[in-house]
Amino acid sequence: MRDEIARQPLERLADHLSEDLAGVDALIRERMVSEHAPRIPQVTAHLIEAGGKRLRPMLTLAAARLMGYDGGHHLHLAAAVEFIHTATLLHDDVVDGSEKRRGRPTANLLWDNKSSVLVGDYLFARSFQLMTDTGEMRALRILSNASATISEGEVLQLTAATDLATDEEIYIKVVRGKTAALFAAACEVGGVVAGADDAALRALGDYGDAMGIAFQIADDLLDFWGDGTGKNKGDDFRDRKLTLPLIRAVAKADARERAFWDRTIGMGQQDEGDLDEALALMERHGTLEDTRTTALEWSARAKAALEGLPEGPIRDMLSDIADFVVARIN
Repeated sequence: MRDEIARQPLERLADHLSEDLAGVDALIRERMVSEHAPRIPQVTAHLIEAGGKRLRPMLTLAAARLMGYDGGHHLHLAAAVEFIHTATLLHDDVVDGSEKRRGRPTANLLWDNKSSVLVGDYLFARSFQLMTDTGEMRALRILSNASATISEGEVLQLTAATDLATDEEIYIKVVRGKTAALFAAACEVGGVVAGADDAALRALGDYGDAMGIAFQIADDLLDFWGDGTGKNKGDDFRDRKLTLPLIRAVAKADARERAFWDRTIGMGQQDEGDLDEALALMERHGTLEDTRTTALEWSARAKAALEGLPEGPIRDMLSDIADFVVARIN
């Protein structure tokens, strides 16, 4: 019942934007076609049609409508945002060696790594074609900068993930790169196409940034708490990823605990029962609950960023969505 209530804000926004979303879906299907390489639409359709929430393109549509836009170019920008997101997922699954995404086998498992990487590259190219269709150079600059930031975040995570010197500042840089950058850009370009002023664009960007950080911190916390979807609990620990609960536990470790983290994360020598010990250490130092508090604080920042924007049902739904992204940890 609680999960059903938590989904309602996103469903309400989707209903409110149903015509726009249908237009975005039509554009996506049109632009993912390749006359010469049939594997491109096969791989793309496998991921795009796997039941994702379309949250990022919805943010672009919502921001445009919130700021009074009544044209059609917001559809192109929303489709571009979805292509960027899909491309990063294809690349991420190759880097991480993932075998499941949204409950289905990953594209790299069904086809191969080369197909996933090259189709991801194709979708990035398509996204830039969609951006240029709008003639909005500022939107092109925002989304191209976000694409570069995403890549930087992924590379930074490669070097920082298993380094016990990784601190909270580096963690937030990674999160801003891999998640929040596209949330912020998706919101901001919706305002750009609507002709919003600089103050409104900053507010939209701040909303997306804070919500993206809240979303990722909640996701990292649920890796240890469990999210009820059947995902393996503790995957980040097994993969030696230093997320916020672990970073805080390492910072508070005594000599014995530090030796444990050096062995399991630093050197990757993990034995049966180590996950239970890691969970016990995080509980002992309260880092799981501290991480929950931090996620809620970022959600509150997202809601506060909306306060200067036009009142109405869309702003209310965006505020509710900021609650939605952390509802799983309440």
